[in-house]
Amino acid sequence: MTTLAQQLGAFAESSYAGGVPDTVATSVQQRVLDVLGLCVAAHRLPTSAAAIAHVLDQGGHEQATAVGVATRVTAAQAAFANGVLAHSLDYDDTHLPSVLHPSASVVPAALAAAEHAGASGEQVVRAVAVGLEVAVRLGMAGYDDQLGNSVFFEHGQHATSITGAMGSSVAASLLYGAGEQGVVDALGLTASMASGVIEANRTGGTVKRLHCGLAAQAGVTAAQLVRRGFTGPPTVLEGRFGFFEAWLHGQFFPAAITDGLGTEWSVPGIFFKPYPANHFTHTSIDAGRAFRERGVRPEDVASITIGAPSSVIRTIGQPIEVKRAPETGYQAQFSGPYAVTAGLFGGGGLGLGLDDFTDELARDPARRAVMAKVDVVPDECCDSIYPFQFPAVVTLRTTSGEELVERVLTNRGGPERPLSDDELGTKFADNVAGRLDEDAASAVRRAVAGLRDSPDVTDLLSPLTKEFPA
Repeated sequence: MTTLAQQLGAFAESSYAGGVPDTVATSVQQRVLDVLGLCVAAHRLPTSAAAIAHVLDQGGHEQATAVGVATRVTAAQAAFANGVLAHSLDYDDTHLPSVLHPSASVVPAALAAAEHAGASGEQVVRAVAVGLEVAVRLGMAGYDDQLGNSVFFEHGQHATSITGAMGSSVAASLLYGAGEQGVVDALGLTASMASGVIEANRTGGTVKRLHCGLAAQAGVTAAQLVRRGFTGPPTVLEGRFGFFEAWLHGQFFPAAITDGLGTEWSVPGIFFKPYPANHFTHTSIDAGRAFRERGVRPEDVASITIGAPSSVIRTIGQPIEVKRAPETGYQAQFSGPYAVTAGLFGGGGLGLGLDDFTDELARDPARRAVMAKVDVVPDECCDSIYPFQFPAVVTLRTTSGEELVERVLTNRGGPERPLSDDELGTKFADNVAGRLDEDAASAVRRAVAGLRDSPDVTDLLSPLTKEFPA
């Protein structure tokens, strides 16, 4: 009987050799641009400087590019650095309902392996597509429809880095020349390397920023070890002591991996983030922006009530005293009261940009005055939609007694409200502003647009080898 890993290996080999649908390829190119912009933007963080310094301390052969580093590093270390950068701002794409952030590990792993192996742009696109699909399908195999949540998350596991490592290994393996068996072996190795614990989401710490870097590094390392002869178990996924037993105690849904494999692609449906904040807050941002467009001023607010899915309130609304008074821009990214308030004040980028989530604005008295009037409560309509969207029903009462309601039931950036190429270009430009000059930014955008016709990734990555200011 063919195992799950063997079915994924056959799918990977066939799609890599025969190509992927144009809609999937176009979506991959958009994600490559998005990830590279995020890597540039993340240089503002001290954790990014620490990760890059760590990489440079390792030394080794010059094989691949870490964004914002003049000296090339080993492929595994480039994948690590770029994965850390891509995920650090909470601005990377999201698959629903699995709540995975797949591109932040798969794209860095694929670019590092491609640069090392001398692969073409078309091969990169195909490998990324397959890697993303594998990551999402493994994530969905851990999504319990009756529970309405990922079993990974119920166990305190970060599915993003766990299944992201598996998808990264598939992408890297293909670029290093592996066929079906090589992909199976890479999955078998990576299952012993994938990890991620999300306690930091609750009580603090910056470890989450490492997760996609570690996943990308694991994927590249596994692919390289398979090239040197290491092998993995064919039953690595469903086996008695396999991936799903180890992570989910055997509670998984294999049909999510196999149904429509090779004919129905998840990649184009992965949600882009229009705002640099926890995805649960985005519909509240939209509501705040809508109130602003209706002429409401911050000083007009008497009260705001955010109706949200019950499951997200612990992230964006509890404890409410903390969410009404974030001390840092990072805390503000996870605050419902800040989200609706920031939308009401207005900002840059696609409505709110990175400069709208600073420590200073989090503590701004005018914003604090509005946040103090915001409650976050469960909403039955939102519960019925979550987690296929992260909806919000927001009610604002003005000082004159008027009641205004905004029902934002779908997320901007998803299939029902997609971002255009121009909007994704605006996000990229906002992310690289002050770090990448106009010529370099234009060169990256041209290289992404022409990636499928490029003999390698040199034109894509060479504009990103300068050191960026913190």
